[in-house]
Amino acid sequence: MNGEHFEMVMVLLSGSLIVAMAGIIGWVYTTRIRIKAGYPLSGAWGQSVYPKSSSEDGERIKLLSQENAQLRAELGSVKDRLANVERIVTDSGYGLTSQIEALRQLPDGAKN
Repeated sequence: MNGEHFEMVMVLLSGSLIVAMAGIIGWVYTTRIRIKAGYPLSGAWGQSVYPKSSSEDGERIKLLSQENAQLRAELGSVKDRLANVERIVTDSGYGLTSQIEALRQLPDGAKN
């Protein structure tokens, strides 16, 4: 009776070990797929943990940062030009010039 009991325990332990190993292998495989697809992983307390980015992502970030800096520089120069145009338009000399031009366009008999 003792030998049969031992064999039964060994069968249960080996079956449990096989099920546990299958679960671990499945977990590793699904984690690998999630990392490859870019999905966030779950941390120990349920928070999202994002895998480290690849070198392609780093290059893309570098290019976007350079483009962002160029666009900011261009925007700064456009703002400077707009400020100059606003200064010219609101300058009193510009208003005087437009009044003189308006008087030149009036017919000869309509001048005051």
